Amino acid sequence: MDADVETMVRRLLSPLIAYLMQRGLGYIALRDLLKKIYVEEALGRHNAEDAPTDSSISLVTGINRREVKRLRDDALQARRSETRDPMAGVNMAARVVATWVSAPAFLDAEGEPTHLGTRGSDPEPNFDSLLRAAKVDVRARTVIEELHRAGIVERDDEDRLYLLRAAFTPGTPQDKMLFLAANVSDHLRSGLHNLEPGNRPFIERALFHNAMTDSQLEAVRPMLSEMADRMLRRANAKLLDSSPPPESEAAGQPLKRLRLGVYYYETSTEDQA
Repeated sequence: MDADVETMVRRLLSPLIAYLMQRGLGYIALRDLLKKIYVEEALGRHNAEDAPTDSSISLVTGINRREVKRLRDDALQARRSETRDPMAGVNMAARVVATWVSAPAFLDAEGEPTHLGTRGSDPEPNFDSLLRAAKVDVRARTVIEELHRAGIVERDDEDRLYLLRAAFTPGTPQDKMLFLAANVSDHLRSGLHNLEPGNRPFIERALFHNAMTDSQLEAVRPMLSEMADRMLRRANAKLLDSSPPPESEAAGQPLKRLRLGVYYYETSTEDQA
């Protein structure tokens, strides 16, 4: 392995390895998972009509052909048994909350998220109109149950929904791991995309400060959190306000998704990145 690549991989994997050891997951568990991922990624490079042979997968992954065949069969069986994307509910709830706190139609005169009726006969803006604005094609009751489960909403004296906080933050350990996987995975893909010459670079910006005191950080954390929240709200409002192109222009254009994120981390200066 090239020295620069090894340095990059070491820094990327070290926090993950430390976490896995804390969870009691050793090398063998990660090794077996890596084999599966190698085979799945090799298969993902080809379409169904151009399926690679076990030998070609073995060549590119370094895994022997017998193991490749077994892992390939396992991957096929897993795809057949897959039902619901575990991120579906989390993504849906996060999109609804992001729309609620940023789209002008759902803000009051002070710019705060308004209380929303949940019955179809309730005047707009109501929860059904929020789902339409967020492009969530799911029954309102299902979404409300997800928001209640996450502790994001409550009902007022008039049986209207109101937000308890202005961002969807996962509550359960499972949801937190799903959020982490989605966010860090896309961030990593963005960075790797930027390594390839000729690619239009994605946004990759970070601030780094050293030798900060606890009292300094205590003073700036709320400000940084508020700045990040305001930036994401403005970005979401802009995206929601973007007019879709005429059908004649949109015909044949592939649909894309995006993720724009902000993160914050602090640790001892002795803990080098």
